[in-house]
Amino acid sequence: MPAIQTDKLTRAFSGVRAVDGLTLQVEPGEIFGLVGPDGAGKTTTMRLLTAIMTPSDGRAWVNGRDVVKDAEALKADIGYMSQRFGLYEDLTVIENLRFYADIYLVPRQGLDARMEELLGFSNLTPFRNRLAGNLSGGMKQKLGLACSLIHTPKVLFLDEPTNGVDPVSRRDFWRILYRLLRQGVTIFVSTAYLDEAERCSRVGLIDRGRLLACGRPDEVKRLMTGSILSVGPADPRRAVDLLRKDESLHALAVGLFGEQVHVVTRDAESAERQIRALLASAAIDPGQIEPVEPTLEDVFVSVLAHVEEGLRPEGSP
Repeated sequence: MPAIQTDKLTRAFSGVRAVDGLTLQVEPGEIFGLVGPDGAGKTTTMRLLTAIMTPSDGRAWVNGRDVVKDAEALKADIGYMSQRFGLYEDLTVIENLRFYADIYLVPRQGLDARMEELLGFSNLTPFRNRLAGNLSGGMKQKLGLACSLIHTPKVLFLDEPTNGVDPVSRRDFWRILYRLLRQGVTIFVSTAYLDEAERCSRVGLIDRGRLLACGRPDEVKRLMTGSILSVGPADPRRAVDLLRKDESLHALAVGLFGEQVHVVTRDAESAERQIRALLASAAIDPGQIEPVEPTLEDVFVSVLAHVEEGLRPEGSP
């Protein structure tokens, strides 16, 4: 039995489909990443799967329970950490844990041991008596995760849990998630960070409520059309605008990746010559141009370009 299953799941607001016919399946014990930009439908999907919101159409099941018909019973099976998890900043770390234990009706017997386990698990034991309001951003996220685990859920939903968190805390948070996986917890996480998506068992690329591609990171990367040239121009923002506007380049996609410009093309040799000529005509030093392996971010840009052209990449849902 799948841990999560949806069938044409849809949610509309005033005629606009925030989630549009979403069909996917998540197996027990895997970490599934829902990836997309702001406004793609990630949070709405999460709220539908956790029975906070009812669908306009379609159906969904979590741990075998219908999210509409079995909404109350479902709460005991899942943990949910929203983007703004409701920690009480005037309570200590241990008091927040105890508060959420009461909300989830966790039996008193064994509760102290469970809280100690979670404090150690999240590296919060030295801060057990610190007010939540005095924790760093990364520590607050760890406490939010611990609170969502207090009732030992079978499926854990995390809505952009590392948004705004420093890189070291992000790394530590993912280490904790991997330890949860080894305990058999199924994790459904949404993120706008494509590098984080690489760490998932499988990923789904979503935009405007539609699932554009789904599979293991290596499988999704194979949806990439053409090859990628990484360009290191002296003025990358000006360069990317120039390359996007020039139709003679016949680029499948042009994107800015930090200080590099990635150009997706079917003919790398010809494209390199054109890129050098175009940038030279605008007095922009092209810097080094070299082929690179695609990242999930490259694939996402490429898939979006196909969708905007009314096409669907081969192998996508």
